[in-house]
Amino acid sequence: MDYKELNLIGSTSPHLRTRDGAGHIMGEVIIAMLLPLAFGIYNFGPRALAATLVSVAGCCFFEWLYRALLKKNNTLGDLSAVVTGMLIAFVCPVTIPYWILLVGDFFAIVVVKQLFGGVGKNFLNPALAARAFMLSWAGEMSTWVGPRTSTPVFHMAGMEDLPGFLGSLFGTFDAATYPTPMALLHENNLSGLQQMYDLPKMFVGLTGGCIGEVSALLLILCGLFLVWRKVITWYIPVSYIGTVAALTFLFPRGNDPVQWMLYNLLGGGLLLGAIFMATDYVTSPVSHLGQAIFGVGCGLITVFIRYFGAFSEGVCYSILIMNLTVWIIDKNIRPHRFGVPKKTRPEAPRPEPAKKKEEAKKK
Repeated sequence: MDYKELNLIGSTSPHLRTRDGAGHIMGEVIIAMLLPLAFGIYNFGPRALAATLVSVAGCCFFEWLYRALLKKNNTLGDLSAVVTGMLIAFVCPVTIPYWILLVGDFFAIVVVKQLFGGVGKNFLNPALAARAFMLSWAGEMSTWVGPRTSTPVFHMAGMEDLPGFLGSLFGTFDAATYPTPMALLHENNLSGLQQMYDLPKMFVGLTGGCIGEVSALLLILCGLFLVWRKVITWYIPVSYIGTVAALTFLFPRGNDPVQWMLYNLLGGGLLLGAIFMATDYVTSPVSHLGQAIFGVGCGLITVFIRYFGAFSEGVCYSILIMNLTVWIIDKNIRPHRFGVPKKTRPEAPRPEPAKKKEEAKKK
């Protein structure tokens, strides 16, 4: 056969083929996120599902539109926009207006992700960057409902008495009556927190908070699933959560150390951030040691903000701050390359005797 008739494709190494592409990995993450989404719907009503669908649709639309306008190839198949949309909804209260969700979707996809080159080139976690931007509407981002509250899909005043299915679609929010566990922790009100939310309820998720952060039990199961499927490693979640546990136990602010530590671990977005946000491939270090350092840094900043900051929660900003340090971590902590011998440090030259130095000067 003439070699000119062969359909040969030249490419650089490595030539290993695997099904674990971006779409497959993101699909595993989506499967894991279905558990906290289902509990969010159970805990907060049908609006939790509606907000998630709106956010996912917004992220997919903005990614398609941006790449279509710039005549680039369509990247919706990698499912990263779906994951970003779900995570943006997960870190918002169920009462968030849909238009603010869409603003956050635009900021995450266009500003944080696509303007820097698309998937794999953003230096900040898109979902957390969007949440930080959406805090410009602080009132809407801090309007909470209590657990087991069936929030209607559309907020319309004067339609509270509609029966059945119509009542689940239209109505008003019974909001701003339930402080979140983090708000009580920020006030150093452990006794009030124990009266409103005991630890079993906190662990299961029968608390107020964002859509996808409330159930510690399901988030832990999601983390174990992702580690088992080798989608993430345990270094960042364990070092992150372990650092928060150690600091809150050692410095309980005058409260019972064990109780204070457990409420800090189960409340807020710590588990959601440690499992789904901090482990993002693009914005976390490559080496295992670097990942452990990254997790410790996230834990330190989280506790610092919770103790001394104006906000009751520090997970969002801690991960974003550590995202900015990934380049220096990867630069200074490089994994050993397989098959390459470690370089030995050259021996320092031995000092010559004084006589030899004098003879060398005379010559």
